Amino acid sequence: MKRKLIAAIGIAGMMVSIAACGGNDDKSSSNSGADAKELTVWLTVDAQNNWPDLVKAADATVQKAHPGVKIKHEYYGWPDKNTKLDAVLATDKAPDVVEMGNTEMLSYMVKGAFAPVDASKFTNSSAWLDGLKASVTYDGKTYGVPYYAGGRVANWRSDIAASVGIKKPPTTYTELTADLDKIQKKEGSKFSAWYQPTRDWYAAMSFVYDAGGSIAAESGGQWKGNLSSPESIKGLNEFKTVIDKYMHGDKTKDESDRYIVYGQGKAAMIFGAAWEGASAADPKADKTGGKLKTSLVNFVMPGPSGKNMPVFLGGSDLAIPVKSKAQALAAEWINAFTGPSGQKGLMAKGNLPNNKTDLATLKSDPATAVPATAAESNWFVPMAPGWGQVEKAQVLQTMLQNIGTGKQSVEDAAKAADTAIDKVINTK
Repeated sequence: MKRKLIAAIGIAGMMVSIAACGGNDDKSSSNSGADAKELTVWLTVDAQNNWPDLVKAADATVQKAHPGVKIKHEYYGWPDKNTKLDAVLATDKAPDVVEMGNTEMLSYMVKGAFAPVDASKFTNSSAWLDGLKASVTYDGKTYGVPYYAGGRVANWRSDIAASVGIKKPPTTYTELTADLDKIQKKEGSKFSAWYQPTRDWYAAMSFVYDAGGSIAAESGGQWKGNLSSPESIKGLNEFKTVIDKYMHGDKTKDESDRYIVYGQGKAAMIFGAAWEGASAADPKADKTGGKLKTSLVNFVMPGPSGKNMPVFLGGSDLAIPVKSKAQALAAEWINAFTGPSGQKGLMAKGNLPNNKTDLATLKSDPATAVPATAAESNWFVPMAPGWGQVEKAQVLQTMLQNIGTGKQSVEDAAKAADTAIDKVINTK
């Protein structure tokens, strides 16, 4: 559920308008909206198409507490949502609740587009998943509420594993690499025992965090690139080993079409979003004659550290624009929508919940145990003011491609990436 950071946040008119409005958390502000009679909620089409009943239930809860309140919903597709949001935030007609991809939150928080909220007023906030909590936190304040999550898992073909005598998925990294070595030897150099796109920074940074490294580190209010630290270099070296030994595809590609490549039958394993295996097995993508439908198996990705690999958590957050005239009512609606009943409904639709308490319940169900267990160990991007510029410049992707293709050594590529990161990461 990766959401790409939208560069349109820089629209000048919007920013001037937001700055004039301010972003304090004064409960007596004219924007508190404690007695508001209307509420406008912007969600993506995911909610409209997949769980409209949960939206109606949240509406009913708020309207029961506030008879006569009118709640208006608007639904948007991911590609055009932020362009429309940027335009309306430059006016006095801002919505009261907006859904954001969690990687989209940072630039809006930095620019003061969202109102701070009191996290303690939201059910299970003390148990929010670490990666999701990070996505709504900036400069010591909370600017949103995690909605739901999507994790990353390993997925492999049990039929290919069985062909070399492997009967079950590995539980340790040593077992994994030993299994992949057997598969690679049998299938030959034109086959990828592990199809791992070189530019997939979500996977690469999992290796970095597993080794105790990080993309960037903060000290004294300033951020600096940390990819050339010994720990990060260790993780990047292991990632390069994977690319060199098991990835025999185009080493300049990213992960956007990984499930399609996987469906072509020239790989035994991937490490990606939990939905990718099922998408590869869809008859539209499966070019193996239907073998994938019965052979694909998800498992928790083991890390070289001996622990489960930390994974990037994608997902959505809900935020309240600072220009909303119904902020208190908006907070009530968000709590009703993301509370216990809402999370139960979202889990029933195949999503991961926003908190550790509900996540624990999924671990006991064989159908959800793998993604739930994998999500327990997670990481998120540096919550630095200039992170959006790092993403826009594709600093990590460039570093990884240079490493994977051999254009640069791991050490030189990491140093170059740190230099590029340091130029922009503290810039608002």
